[in-house]
Amino acid sequence: MKPDFLYHPYSSTRNTVFAKNGMVATSQPLAAQAGLEMLQKGGNAIDAAIATAAALTVVEPTSNGIGGDAFALVWTNGTLHGLNASGPAPQSISIDSVKAMGYENIPTHGVIPITVPGAPSAWAALSEKFGELPFTEVLAPAIRYAEEGYPLTPTLGKYWKIAYHRFTEMFQEEVFQPWFDTFAPNHKVPEIGDVWKSQGHADTLKEIAKTRAESFYRGNLAANISDHVQKFGGFLSKEDLASYYPEWVEPISTNYRGYDVWEIPPNGQGLIALMALNIVGGFQFSEKDCVDTYHKQMEAMKLAFTDGKVYITDGNEMAAEVKDLLSEEYAQKRRAFIQDEAIFPKPSEFTKSGTVYLAAADRYGNMVSYIQSNYMGFGSGVVIPGTGIALQNRGHDFSLDPTHANALKPGKKTYHTIIPGFLTKDGQAVGPFGVMGGYMQPQGHLQVIMNTIDFHLHPQQALDAPRWQWIEGKKILVEPSFPNHLVQALIRKGHQIEIANDSGHFGRGQIIWRNPDTGVLMGGTESRTDGTIAAW
Repeated sequence: MKPDFLYHPYSSTRNTVFAKNGMVATSQPLAAQAGLEMLQKGGNAIDAAIATAAALTVVEPTSNGIGGDAFALVWTNGTLHGLNASGPAPQSISIDSVKAMGYENIPTHGVIPITVPGAPSAWAALSEKFGELPFTEVLAPAIRYAEEGYPLTPTLGKYWKIAYHRFTEMFQEEVFQPWFDTFAPNHKVPEIGDVWKSQGHADTLKEIAKTRAESFYRGNLAANISDHVQKFGGFLSKEDLASYYPEWVEPISTNYRGYDVWEIPPNGQGLIALMALNIVGGFQFSEKDCVDTYHKQMEAMKLAFTDGKVYITDGNEMAAEVKDLLSEEYAQKRRAFIQDEAIFPKPSEFTKSGTVYLAAADRYGNMVSYIQSNYMGFGSGVVIPGTGIALQNRGHDFSLDPTHANALKPGKKTYHTIIPGFLTKDGQAVGPFGVMGGYMQPQGHLQVIMNTIDFHLHPQQALDAPRWQWIEGKKILVEPSFPNHLVQALIRKGHQIEIANDSGHFGRGQIIWRNPDTGVLMGGTESRTDGTIAAW
């Protein structure tokens, strides 16, 4: 028997998952089980989130890794906390130094786009501030998966193979050989159902666990990382790693029809989702699947994105105030541009990426919205030999135009795509939500929140509903399942609609809502990937 695990001739329906003691929702079943294991050992939602995040670096390396960034929103004791664990550009890099190497733009792969990785610092900071279990115990499932191995799930296997074939064509230089040694040993890419393991990954996680991530930033791991990057002409140094700490930040929000929608402030792009919600908040929607609803959603997102790409960068260097961009005056001004025909804003060209998102909740009311990424799939393609550390290529988003808001500077944080979301009402937690996937993320947030609040869809249907994605100009990409009669009607309004050949461009989301009266948790998970909910 050799079934095709990516062949789905029939539609299927998932139900919302209910539980009371705890819940973890993410894109990989084994990672969700790692989080559940912590809950059943007496840990809280924060312990569960850390365990899941660490496990995801092992069981979904196509989208994240130890060498990536992370953001989190944590609800505990009636307060929402924000953590920005994105890393800055190296202190030795500059526009002139990159141009002197012959580049007109920051390359996508290699050592140049590598910024300081923040993910391990996020795990340690969350554990120290909110965790109940020992850090070594929380990272134990991830270490076990790396050491003993696990079988590849269908979506994971699909994107692993795509990356292997692409990298085989692109990566001929010595700097990329450790990627093949780690992720395609013996020149063989693992297939769906094959068992993959990485002792180097396990050893690195053990050292992070033992030192509470100190080794990664101020110890042996830091030295290995910087030595390897600089060997091949990169900029990241031991000093860059040693000086890095994650930032606790005040989340930003907007009120949408009586609910408060929360995001991490810039350098993250969550501001765009809030701006778009403010714009559509001035309209009334009586029906979800109608051309007027989609038209106004798309136009609002265009306007929010156009302005977001102009203003969003390192929060310390933004030319506009967040409060001004979230004001009703600003929303009214932008809303006035939405007419019966599609408009043509001036956008930046968007790129694709890879990210993982997870939501966790426990019986005590603690809830976590967490997101982690290497940026574009496996990231830079640079792996530190023998460690399993795949470094991100987040610096690719910097501009080499010194007049651009996101111009490259030493020690600056770039515009960041990954955004966790959270929903509250009347000062009480409703729960965490997120949709990963590069520039799809604020668009997914808008669609999921409107599906929930405007159209009263339960968590699973809010995620399963067909999605659209604005690309540039008047170009809109829609899922294969998007209704054709709406495609035709939107085309008549001037939108340039393209139908995707699969759903890989539209992000992967998770939702956990909590009933404030009973404490019952309600979870939805992404049907576009290997998503699952572990609960008890």
